[in-house]
Parts: sequence; C-alpha cells; structure tokens
Amino acid sequence: MATDRSTTTRKGPEHARLEGLDLARYFAFVGMVIVNFKIAMGAGGDDGILNTLTSALEGRAAATFVVLAGIGLGLAGGRGLDQTIAVTLKRALFLLVIGLLNMTIFDADILHYYAIYFLFGVLLLSLGTRALLGIIGGLNIAFVIMILALDYDAGWNWDTYTYSDFWTPTGFVRNLFFNGWHPVIPWLGFLVFGIVLSRTSLANRATQMKLIISGAIALGLAEGTSALLANQLAPVSLELGALVTTDPVPPMPLYTLAGLGAASLVVGVCLLLSNRLRAIGVVRLLVPAGRQTLTLYLAHVLIGMGMLEALGLLGGQTVGQAVGAAALFCIFATLYSLIWTRWFKRGPIEAFMRKVVG
Repeated sequence: MATDRSTTTRKGPEHARLEGLDLARYFAFVGMVIVNFKIAMGAGGDDGILNTLTSALEGRAAATFVVLAGIGLGLAGGRGLDQTIAVTLKRALFLLVIGLLNMTIFDADILHYYAIYFLFGVLLLSLGTRALLGIIGGLNIAFVIMILALDYDAGWNWDTYTYSDFWTPTGFVRNLFFNGWHPVIPWLGFLVFGIVLSRTSLANRATQMKLIISGAIALGLAEGTSALLANQLAPVSLELGALVTTDPVPPMPLYTLAGLGAASLVVGVCLLLSNRLRAIGVVRLLVPAGRQTLTLYLAHVLIGMGMLEALGLLGGQTVGQAVGAAALFCIFATLYSLIWTRWFKRGPIEAFMRKVVG
C-alpha cells in the first residue's frame, strides 16, 4: 500500500504539470489568434480599453508559445539527449518546409522561425544553466549592436507590412536573423529560457509562485522602465525612444524582459490553477486544443483568415470585430479539438509530423 501511495504521489504532480503547460499553450494560442486577426483585419488606431488589452498581447502571446516550446524541448532532452537531438533536427526540417509553404499566404508565419530555434536550441541542451542565461543576455546585446550598425528597415514596406526580398538569399537571412517578425536574434532567447525552466521543479507549488511573482515583477519593470525612458528620450530623438520600447518590432531588450515576464506569469498561473480548473471541468475542455496547436495555428491561417477574406473583412475593421472573430474561431477550434480527441490521440498535423519524422 505504501508503494502504491508513493507512486500516485509521483505521478499526480507530473500529470498536473503537463496539463498546466497545455493550458498555457492554449491561452498563448488564443492570444496569437487575437493578435493575428487584429492585424489581418486592419483593426486598431483607437485608444479604447479593448485596443489597449489586445495591444498588450502583441509579442507576449508568441513569446509565451516559444518559451513553452523550450520547456518541451528541455523535458524531452532530460529523457534522452541523443534521441531528442535526432528527432528534433528532423522536426525542425519539417517545420521549415511547412512554415515556408505557409509564408506564401501568410507573411507573419512563425513556424519557419521555430525550425531555426529548435535547430540551435537542441544543440544547446548540454550546456549548463548559467551558460544558457548568458546566451539569452548575449543575444539581446547582439541585437542592440546590430540595430545600431545595420538598416533595420531594409526590405520592409511598413505601409503594407510586406517584405520585398524575402525569397532572395540575402533577404531571407536578414529577415530570419535580424529584422523579421520573430528574428532568431534575440527570439531564440525565449526558447533557451524555456529550456532553463524545464530544469526547475515545475510541479512544485513554490516554483509556480516564484514564476508568478518574478514574472509579474519583470513585466512591470520592463513596462515601467520603458515608459519612463521613452518620456525622456522621445522628445530628444525618435530613434532613441525606439531603443527603449517594449513593442515586439523591433525586439529590444526591454521587450525581451517583458516577454519573459509574461511567459513566466502565464506558465506559473496555469500550473498553479490546473488542479482547480480540472475539478470544474475546464481542463477537460481546453487541454485537447492545447495539445494540437500546430494544427490549429495552420487552421487559423487557412480557415480562419480564409473565411475573413471570403467575407470581405480583411482591412478596415474595428478592434471589437477582430476580437469577436478571433473568439468565434477559438470557440470552434476548442469544440473541434474536443471532438477530435475522442477518436484520435493527436491532431492531424501533429500525427502527420510524427509519422514523417518520428
């Protein structure tokens, strides 16, 4: 009997931890849908509370997604480094192909960036935690140097948000590493931070509280510092003001700090509340969608934005309309995932990737 209780105790927190991460992944996905629908529908420009709230999601939801990917990679590496490296390299190639195909219809694709994050991230798994934290800092320092030395606007038409030479070797590398929507420098730092978090006791309540408190502090510090410095520097020079922004474009160090803080906060809250949410049925409803976000990400582009285009809703819409459309899509995505999971273990794209690359 004692052995049975010990086994249950060990399995329980592990199960709750995985569900908490799936919940965090679900909420990060919802945030990304809201942001992408808002951009696609040309919504914004007003000072209403809804616009403020949705603007706060820009860059934070995607950053949380990447941190969660890093946690998953780190946990996989802990179970067997050699096999994780082999499988991850093949999955990176799969994501690169899928992402580039997606780029032909959706300029803000993140999947091809993911491929490179994983490529570098899996090669960093053997490093110690201090070295990984140093890499995060180094990536942000490198980006500051690059933005001061290089032309950040190269390739961009900011009126139409199009990148003129993406499909050329020079433009592709520039976009991928420097001035794309989610450039490897410094966005790789979010994946690396996830690897660091994977080495902590995520199932422990004390760790969850530390994530929540430190995340809130980091987020508040980044936003407060940015607001203070922007007020002082913007009147002097718009370029200097841009160096202290927490906007995702360009991703300056204070943005990275805000993104890391938001991710820590979301992950900590979802881990902490997973047991309570399971008791009232929320976990059973949301986790299936959190476990097939690759399928749903592609669906929000192909189906969600495809329907918006068919209805003539791309451009010139309000923030309320964008949020409403995003909410409607997420409701259908949640219901679809719940039904799909009754017969299949994985989402269709996840299952296809597993079949192709293992």
